[in-house]
Amino acid sequence: MPLIRSVLHMLFMSISVVPYTLAILLLRVCGASSLARYRMARAWLKLSVDSARVIIGIRYQVQGMENLPVGSAKGAVLLVKHQSTYETFLMPAIMPVPLAYVFKKELLQIPFFGWSIGSLDMIHINRKDGSRAFHKVVEQGKRLLQQGLWVIMFPEGTRIPRGEAGEYKTGAARLAIMTGADVVPVAVTSAKCWPRKAFVKYPGVVDVSIGQPIPTTGRKHDELMQQVQDWIEAEMRRLDPEAYAGKGS
Repeated sequence: MPLIRSVLHMLFMSISVVPYTLAILLLRVCGASSLARYRMARAWLKLSVDSARVIIGIRYQVQGMENLPVGSAKGAVLLVKHQSTYETFLMPAIMPVPLAYVFKKELLQIPFFGWSIGSLDMIHINRKDGSRAFHKVVEQGKRLLQQGLWVIMFPEGTRIPRGEAGEYKTGAARLAIMTGADVVPVAVTSAKCWPRKAFVKYPGVVDVSIGQPIPTTGRKHDELMQQVQDWIEAEMRRLDPEAYAGKGS
């Protein structure tokens, strides 16, 4: 049954993304604002999350929404635990402020989905560019934060298996420090239902926990990222103790 439901959900997403992408491209041709295009993309992402609930039985529950610095002039850089594709759909669907992802440019080549995100105010980079890629993130990140968007990044860089921690890279912390934006850590237990790189998904509840904003003024990027990592990984153990059973602290 999980396989059949996963196939149905994939078919639904593959079909539904087409009209939404065409609408986004049409809005762009007509000169509509980037916010209008974002709202259209967010509608499809929310539809994908809702369809996962209806077709597969994946639900989510969020705690800590009151911690989000809504209205802050400094903006925010969201640093999110990355276990599956689910949180990339979920975050824009639940956040009260438009988000700008930092993502690898290869995603632009995906038909329809890549065309959509290429039409939005996002930051796509070539990881092979090294320092040039980071300078692009800082330059565009400053502009987007000034426009009222929040930048969202996965500090581990890739999807991490359930119960494990990846290497937390400091690029996101450096961006936050250089722009003066607060850092907001987010723990997500998506791999319980949507395992890393897996086609078959399972019913269940994905827990999302949003931590308190961390000021970045005067901080060093390595110790700031260590604080983020410590909070996220401790929160992951609290939310999903089964995944960490028998593992050290």
